[in-house]
Amino acid sequence: MEAPHRDLSSWILDLVRSNRSGVPVGLPSICSANRFVLEAAMQQAQRDDSVVAIESTSNQVNQFGGYTGMTPDGFARFIRTIAGLMNFPLHRVLLGGDHLGPHVWQDEPSESAMAKARELVGASVRAGYVKIHLDASMRCVDDPRDEKGGLAPKTITERTADLCEAAESAYLESPEVRPAPVYVIGTEVPPPGGENAGAPALSVTSPADVEETLRLARRAFAARGLERAWGRVVGVVVQPGVEFGDSTVLEYDREKARELSRYITQNWHVVYEAHSTDYQTLRALKEMVEDHFAFLKVGPWLTFAFREAVCALEAMEREWLSAAGGVRLSGLNETLERVMLENPKYWIRYYPGDEASQRFARKYSYSDRARYYWPHPAVQESLAVLLKNLSDRPTPLTLLSQHLPNQYQGVRAGRLSTSPSELIRDKIMEVLDLYAAACGRGTR
Repeated sequence: MEAPHRDLSSWILDLVRSNRSGVPVGLPSICSANRFVLEAAMQQAQRDDSVVAIESTSNQVNQFGGYTGMTPDGFARFIRTIAGLMNFPLHRVLLGGDHLGPHVWQDEPSESAMAKARELVGASVRAGYVKIHLDASMRCVDDPRDEKGGLAPKTITERTADLCEAAESAYLESPEVRPAPVYVIGTEVPPPGGENAGAPALSVTSPADVEETLRLARRAFAARGLERAWGRVVGVVVQPGVEFGDSTVLEYDREKARELSRYITQNWHVVYEAHSTDYQTLRALKEMVEDHFAFLKVGPWLTFAFREAVCALEAMEREWLSAAGGVRLSGLNETLERVMLENPKYWIRYYPGDEASQRFARKYSYSDRARYYWPHPAVQESLAVLLKNLSDRPTPLTLLSQHLPNQYQGVRAGRLSTSPSELIRDKIMEVLDLYAAACGRGTR
């Protein structure tokens, strides 16, 4: 869909109505704080005259800083700064919160965890987040297990309504915050950060489970007087049968999801949101949008593409400049590996196996746990050296052809320069283009 002429809430509602009526349109949601990824996403949305949707997870950004060190307001300022540098209009930046709930604090009693979750949701709305995924599916330390070993569905939906109430209060108490938030509910997804190594066997969400989720949620919202907010619930998260692991991808099978797709058009006014759509084929992504999985979350695939580009640039740097006098090479991959080994908490439980297997996974895993380490000062310094080296001494086209052949073609066609930053963004846009095509946008 084209860029909105009204507010973003209305634009999302229009997109939902169009998708349900059979128009194959959708919205990719970028789940990343990587600056190059965000720049590439804005560049692509500018080219396609559309909206860029950027979402932060509760462990990535929260009132205590998250692993990025940013609060929701700080993240919003960060995005606005990038938009300014990219000359991208702010009215086409759709901010969202992913897995907003007690996930980060599930090791605490439910009362304190939910208090912090309400604070996070309110802070996100006040910061201008529009698309809010309310996720209260995780057990806290004092929560009993239900018969399936998780949190009782009734408790999940009551806490979801509690979080929605906090969001609505923040919206109503902040007249400068416009437009009104829209909500996504449902929780049949991996936790923030992804699954452990090896894609698990998955079952597609059953229509009966969706019906139960909606029945309980509607009742919980009504009990709190949230009928207006219920009218702004635009999606429900389900498991369409897609996932990726360390070295495997479970691809979308529309036959397995056919009953689920049919159910939503016959029984509710919204669409589905699909998480972990990374590494799906263009055909699969198109079929998902056609089958009313209109919101497609993507994150690790984009930083995976970023890493591919940066590694290619470092290989070119070594070939081109290792014998040049007075040039300090970046040593980027060595720096990244050292930093990951010094602080293994973001990858250690995701990459099992022996030392060789873990070393390979740190660099090449689909899970891309390396994405947590790019903000580290030592890694940033090495990256800056790499970019400066190849800016001061542009790589020969013959090397570019060897390591980034698609970007080489872009340079030859006059579409790209040899600027390393431009080459990185273009590599990321190869992934973004698939989502653009699947969601009914233009292509390069």
